[in-house]
Order: sequence, then structure tokens, then C-alpha cells
Amino acid sequence: MKKILEETIRQFIPVREENSYKGNFGRLLFVGGNDQMGGAITLSASAALHAGAGLVTVASAPVNVHALHARMPEVMFLDMYDLDTLKDMIPSMDGIVIGPGLGRDSKSVDIAKTVFETVSEEQFLVVDGDAISIYVNEKLDHPVAELIFTPHLGEWKTLSGMGPDEEALEKNQEKRDQLDAIVVLKKGQSEVYFEDEVWQNISGNPSMATGGMGDTLAGMIGSFTAQFKTRKEGVLSAVFMHSQIANQLSETHYVTLPTLIIDEIPKLMKEYTKSI
Repeated sequence: MKKILEETIRQFIPVREENSYKGNFGRLLFVGGNDQMGGAITLSASAALHAGAGLVTVASAPVNVHALHARMPEVMFLDMYDLDTLKDMIPSMDGIVIGPGLGRDSKSVDIAKTVFETVSEEQFLVVDGDAISIYVNEKLDHPVAELIFTPHLGEWKTLSGMGPDEEALEKNQEKRDQLDAIVVLKKGQSEVYFEDEVWQNISGNPSMATGGMGDTLAGMIGSFTAQFKTRKEGVLSAVFMHSQIANQLSETHYVTLPTLIIDEIPKLMKEYTKSI
């Protein structure tokens, strides 16, 4: 198992070309945030914006639109329960992040089915939170898009059928092969499973134990995956920088709230490109 190290990640951060425009840096759709959990999708989309995504659209419950635009006037918005509009929007995206705050009721299931059935093989799909449970419990067909699952240990049990005491490197890799996906297994020292190798994140600290941390990581993964040279570079960079920022903040903060991490993303990206 390889370690994710800072010197490696510094080499992955792309330097923007002089003549660039927003379309060069990813068109992303974030799907989630029901009436009770609008904060989850707000954190995820905000992380993507701060991580450099060029165009971000959020599909969420209508009740969330004002709070969302108060924090992020840069994003576009659509009603995620309007399945026809959602279906029409998906083909124009480079990638989709689904799951933060989505919920698991019948409407949420219909939304997930629409997304999974509409994505194309040219796109990537980050499956997080409630979308993982829906995918398993509703036995949704495997989408043709490149899949990135981001489970915590409880969600990994749902995906793999293995409890925390059972999961191990070889077993996890076998399950990854069955899923035909990149798997970001979130835990004390998160592990990232690719087709041919496994990476371990050795950054991170207890100050990160707060709600919304996984939503923020999902947004960073979506943003970096859309921008970086390879999927692998994008995912590994997101996992490392998410924890690295928290490590820096923990020197002066007892708790590193996701909003604090989000604000620091573009600063660390800039710092890393100065060394290129």
C-alpha cells in the first residue's frame, strides 16, 4: 500500500494556462439536499467551487435555493424533483456528485434512478452518502459512467457486506473489482482503492470529527477529478488536501469545521503551484 505524501501531491496541482475560461475547469452537477439536509449539498458544492470548478449547478429541494445562493451566488440551481429537467441537464456535465443530504424516501430513489440511468460513459459519477444506500438497497443497475464511491465504514458495510472487523486490504480490493469503481474508504487513515493499487492517507486528526466533513470531501473529489490530468491524481489530491488543511487549522482550532476547510482550499492550491 502506497502512502499519499505531500511531495507527490504538489506535482499533481495543475497550473492554469494564461488563456483560460470557466469551461476549461469542469462542469459539475451536485444532486442532493432534501428539505431537512440542505446544508450537506451546500457544503459539497461550495467545496467544489473553492477547489476551482469552473461551472457548478446544484439540483436540490426548492426550499434550499435562497440559503444556497446566499452563500454561493456563483452556482446555478434546479429543482431536483423535476426529473425531466434533471435528465436534460445531465448530458451537459463533465461529472455528477450525488448523495449529500439526498434522503432515502421514494422521491430520492426516483432521483437516483434518473441520474444513474442518464449518465454516459464519458462522464464520472461520485456516489456519496444516501446515494450509496439507495444504490445497494434498490439494486440499481450499474451506471456506465466512471464510478467513484466515497463510503465511511458504515456505508462500506452496506456496499461490501463486510463489517468494520471484517474488512481488510485484500477483501476490500476484491470488492472494488466487483464494483468496477474507485473507492475512497473514509476512516482514521482513509484508503483509496484503484484498479491496480491502494493508497493510504496518513494526514488527518481528531478535530475533523464533525458533521459535513464527508460532504466537503465529496465536493473536492468532484472538482479535482474534473480538472486534473488523471482521475487518480484528482482523487488522491482531494483526499490529501482535505486532511492537510485540517491539520494546519488544528494548530489553532480545537474543531476544524468544514466551512473553515473550504475557505482554505484555494490558498493551499496556490501555495502548491508556486513550487512547480
